[in-house]
Amino acid sequence: MPFSGVGEHLLLLISKRDQNTTWIAGLLAKLAGIRRQDIGFCGLKDRYAVTTQWFSLYLPGRDIEIDALAHDDFKIIESSRHRKKLRRGMHTGNRFCIELRDFSVSDDQLSERINLICDKGVPNYFGQQRFGRNGNNLSEVQRLVELDKLKGNKKGTGLYLSAARSWLFNLILAEHINKKPITNIELDQEMGALWGRGRSGANFDIAKLEEKVLSDWKDWCYALEHSGLSQQRRNLIVRPNQLSFEKIAEGNWRFKFSLPKGSFATAILREIAELSRSTEHHL
Repeated sequence: MPFSGVGEHLLLLISKRDQNTTWIAGLLAKLAGIRRQDIGFCGLKDRYAVTTQWFSLYLPGRDIEIDALAHDDFKIIESSRHRKKLRRGMHTGNRFCIELRDFSVSDDQLSERINLICDKGVPNYFGQQRFGRNGNNLSEVQRLVELDKLKGNKKGTGLYLSAARSWLFNLILAEHINKKPITNIELDQEMGALWGRGRSGANFDIAKLEEKVLSDWKDWCYALEHSGLSQQRRNLIVRPNQLSFEKIAEGNWRFKFSLPKGSFATAILREIAELSRSTEHHL
């Protein structure tokens, strides 16, 4: 995303290790002496990783020394100015560089798996991190649903709305995969529901499948329909871009790839690790 170079928002490209996005946003607000809601960012990065992302600080008519924003929990790599606040979903994707250790596999096996992933893609599951430690976010969803308090971002339940939609989507995706092997259905041409109010736009067969899968989750569906969210569709299959690998040492491998926004690197790693399964039904 090109930046204007001028404007009321100070943009910072920040590198962090073992720190989540919201924690860094809070630190920046405190260091700059502004409200937490005046900090913007595009998407949430994993905590247990070295990650780099842009943040915006709303500083109209005010200059601030970059050194004044220094902190041991992060490193400022670059700065700029922009006219608009950074918001969730404004980015187009994410780039990953991931090392797997103690992963014993032959070069030929791994090369075959990578080619298969690039050719057919992988199931576009939401990662476990979306559901919180030990699935605590899902437990909270159930509690809020029972209390009729899953009411939308303005009520402070946005995290749980996202977890609920993601869980239901994963159930739908799993049913697609279990129903027919990849050789009999072009899953990469299909989309699954991110539940909410409104018509799904799915064809009859897909709509019936989703109705069947979600029949035991009607209370969650009802809550999502009345939370202010409109129903959306998400690709069932995702293909990584520029997927490459190299051996660092015996049993240690480095993988590089990029994914569109909203997709999880764990979906790719899951398929790489499944080398003991038949490649015909790798999904």
